[in-house]
Amino acid sequence: MKVFALRLKPDQDLRQSLKEFALLNNIQAGFVLSAIGSLKQAAIRFADQPNSEILQERSEILSLNGTLSINGIHLHILVADSTGKVIGGHLNDGNLIYTTAEIVIGESEDLVFLRTPDERTGFLELEIKSNPIGESDLAVD
Repeated sequence: MKVFALRLKPDQDLRQSLKEFALLNNIQAGFVLSAIGSLKQAAIRFADQPNSEILQERSEILSLNGTLSINGIHLHILVADSTGKVIGGHLNDGNLIYTTAEIVIGESEDLVFLRTPDERTGFLELEIKSNPIGESDLAVD
């Protein structure tokens, strides 16, 4: 497993920054190991809703989970407001960093995460493949 760490700074978009990071680092099968920080705006889509809710108040990032690769990302977030109330859902564009976001990403060198259409759900869903490059790297002559 490879491990990456990054810090996002004020006003960066959390989701867009992670997409760019995956592309820049050619991440084939990444997943979030740890994430904390703060947002000045959150854009979260709740279960079975067509659009994101935009939360304008500052919040703390308590958790960020999901997968990311050069083929797409799927992440869920939990945030707490100034009273400690926790809310979460699907991470969309528009989550703007307030002070910082400290994120640690793991990557499996043996897998590739694809996003392919699923007739049953109507969404691009995770498809997991073996990474032939990762497998050949493990071969011994």
